This record gives sequence, structure tokens and C-alpha cells, in this order.
Amino acid sequence: MSTVVDMALVPADGPGGHQPAALLDPAAAERQELIERWAERHGVDAARRLAEAEELADAVAAAITPDNTTDTYAKSWRVWERFCAVARLPELEGSRGALVAFVTWMLREGRQNGRGYAPSSVSTHLAAAVVGLRQRGARVSGDDQAEARAALEGLAVKLLQAGERRGRGQAVGGDIDGLRAIARACPDTLTGDRDKALTLTGFHYASRSQDPAGLLNGDVTLHPRGLVVAVLTGKTKHSVRNAKIPYADEAKICPVRAWTAYRTRLVAEHGPQWTDPSTPAFVGIDQWGHIIGGMGPDSVTRAIKRISTRAGVPIAWTGHSLRIGLASVAGRKGRDGIANADQGGWARHSRSMLGYMQRDDGWDDNASAGLA
Repeated sequence: MSTVVDMALVPADGPGGHQPAALLDPAAAERQELIERWAERHGVDAARRLAEAEELADAVAAAITPDNTTDTYAKSWRVWERFCAVARLPELEGSRGALVAFVTWMLREGRQNGRGYAPSSVSTHLAAAVVGLRQRGARVSGDDQAEARAALEGLAVKLLQAGERRGRGQAVGGDIDGLRAIARACPDTLTGDRDKALTLTGFHYASRSQDPAGLLNGDVTLHPRGLVVAVLTGKTKHSVRNAKIPYADEAKICPVRAWTAYRTRLVAEHGPQWTDPSTPAFVGIDQWGHIIGGMGPDSVTRAIKRISTRAGVPIAWTGHSLRIGLASVAGRKGRDGIANADQGGWARHSRSMLGYMQRDDGWDDNASAGLA
């Protein structure tokens, strides 16, 4: 790395012309001002070393940011760019009016097909666009962002009043009855054993779709009391964990027995190379029974939907149903938030986890039940 205190010169639009790079990039201008203050205070050499340390910090921050977070920021910035082009607004001005207009435009026509986004998607794009603005040196006040969020909430209510319901809503949570139905419906094939193990183990450690997709055989180890699943593809520091899954009393939906049966059959039918710890934990299998590599996050999501549909679950599960299911079922069984958080990889006071724990179908704890 090398950072000079003098402003770097880059070619201007005219032939042979130059202008300071910092003038082209507000974030670079802010960094340059900081370097110049360091130079005045500590000298040029110290300023250069401090600047190199800043570059290292930037590189570390980029390296530890989850890929899906980076993808979300990039996608939302492209939405912001489209809005600015349509509205003929400068991209690096996150004013109150621009943010409210952005929200309004997204709800009305922001999607590529000219239709409006669901409010939940608008909320995600707004938050990520604000991050993008700040990363690029634009100043976005908390009050202006809050006003845009207030506008979003009010407009979302107007949509509901007008009879518009956008988005899929929150995924349905998995439950024990659903697991029983899935276990019964899995055929006596390698694919069936894989499906059963994928669902039963995923439920018991509150998996996201990327979690089983990232597991290797060596990440799942047998223990006298069950399984230990080393989840290394976590979205946050809390997500990376060793989840312990005990044997279940009900053998037909026991995740430990399901995992053992699946891996035993995989080795028996496709060879001892599948005992290697570096092989994928969950393999893709085509319609002819051929192994086609490890499962990816999208294939896990599709598999969960297909598996639950085959079992006749009333509302098809999604890739997030297993994660919601553990928190809600464990909450109803009296497990506390700390135990839930440690098993599922949430922060111990996660609002989303506590919300899952409090989910109820409205029948068991109904104020009108038994009144007459």
C-alpha cells in the first residue's frame, strides 16, 4: 500500500488536463483532508503510515463483510442510481426530499418492470442506499432518514387501505407436526434420506439456507449425546457456532439418526470417498440418482419448499422456515432466549429471535376462547 499526502492527479475529461482526484470523490476528499491534518500534526512520514493503516482497515472491513450483505448494498445502490436518473437528481445528495422521493418512487414504480416494490423491500433499499451514500462521502442526517422511514410507514398503510398487499409476507415457521409429515413423505432413496437429514438437522440448529450449503462432512461430528454442527458460514459473529443437536426421543424425526442414515447410504451407494471430511455435507442429486456436487443456498431453499410441498404441509416452507421454527417451537416449550440465541446463532437480545419466540397462531392463547 502507498498513500501520498499530496493530492493524486488523475486525467481530466479534456486532453492533457488534470484535476485533483479528491474533487471527483467526496469520500476521497474527506480522507485527503484527514491525511493533511495528520501531516500538519505529526509530519509527512507519520501521515503516510496512518493513511496506510486506514487502507488496511478498509481492506479488513471489506474482507469480513458477508457476501450477501455486500450484494444487498450493491443492488440497492443500483436502485438508487436508477431513481436519480429518472428524477434527474445528483447521486451524492441524500437530502430529506430526495430520500422521501426515493421511497415514494420505489413504492410506485421502482422495480425494473415498472411496478412498485413491497414495503419490506423499500425499507431494505432505503437503509442500504443510505449506507452507500455515507460510504461515498455524502452526508445523510438521522432526522432526514427518519422522515423517509415515516413516509414509508404512512404510504404502506395507504396501500393496505387501498387493498394492495405486496410481498410474500414473513415465512411460515416449521413445527413438529410438519417435521413428522416430512419424515413420512421422504421416499426410501438416497434423495429421500438426504431430504430428511437436511430438514431435521436444519430445524434443530435454526439454519439459514447458506448454512447447510456451506457445511462439509467434517463440520458435522457424532458425539455420544448427538451431533455437533460447526456452522462457519454465519452472517454475523453470533452465527458462527458449534450447535449441539441431541438425540430425539421420537426416533422417526430424530436428526441424529437421520444424518447417520443419510451419510451411511451415501457411502454405500457412491463409494468410500464420501467419508472424506472435505466432501460436502449435503450433496445435490439429479433425477437419475447421480451426485452433482454440493448443494448451494438456492438449491437448499428450493429443496425445503419441494420437501414440504410433497409432505402436504398446509403452507409450503421456505429456506427461512427452519430458522423461525426452532425459535418459535422452543419458545412455546419454555426455552429461554439465551439458549435459543446460542443454538440458532442470534445475538442474545435479537429482536427478530424474540419476535419468532412470541409467534402464535392465535388459537392457543385466544382471549375469546372458552367464554361461552
